Amino acid sequence: MSKLIINLNNSINTIINKIEKYESEKIKLSAKYISETHFKGGKLFLFGTGHNHCLAEEGLHRAGGYANACPILDDNINFAKGIKKASKAERTAGISKSLLQKYKIQENDTLIIFTNSGVNKAPIEAATLAKKIGAKVIVILSLSYCKSIKGKKNKIYNIVDISIDNHGPIGDSLIKVSKNIKVASPSIITGSYILNSILLNLAKLLKKEKPFPFYISSNQKGANKHNALLEKKYISRNRFLK
Repeated sequence: MSKLIINLNNSINTIINKIEKYESEKIKLSAKYISETHFKGGKLFLFGTGHNHCLAEEGLHRAGGYANACPILDDNINFAKGIKKASKAERTAGISKSLLQKYKIQENDTLIIFTNSGVNKAPIEAATLAKKIGAKVIVILSLSYCKSIKGKKNKIYNIVDISIDNHGPIGDSLIKVSKNIKVASPSIITGSYILNSILLNLAKLLKKEKPFPFYISSNQKGANKHNALLEKKYISRNRFLK
């Protein structure tokens, strides 16, 4: 194994250890909020622009995943129409309002927002509007990166119910290869780790639910029947289960 890969491995493990040490209580509280949403008949929504849309999709219909989760996806804020349009869209007012209306976010819902810098208009707008509706809002971000950006009055961690620090560095890159540019982003790795940590705690809170609201890999015995029951139960306001 090369020295660069060893450095990356050590860096990622250091960050995950920090998340475990400093964010565990917030992760547990996030799971509690989602369980309350579950029992009130609400839904978990996941939102991220740019590369963070991958983390929203991570919550959708996957093995070991929570069945009552729905990503907020739109080609204007991922890269389907190109990186320039996506980058402009996440910095443009109004995009999140139309998306929250499209996905019919309600008072009993919980919204998780993935945004590494925490300063772009789309995630801040989504957080603000969801809070006005009455939903619980959780953000997963790099707190040091967000605080380092000056001249931005609205900081998302001041708006939401829970902010979970992914402990990523300013600039979202870890390993110095050239003099001026670092390589290897941790935010998707740590975001997925935090999301799955929340859902693991949630599973513990919902372990007596029938059917147990977590999907089984489609290649396992009994998966089709179990998953079909969940799809039927949670299809409301989840356009991706149709």
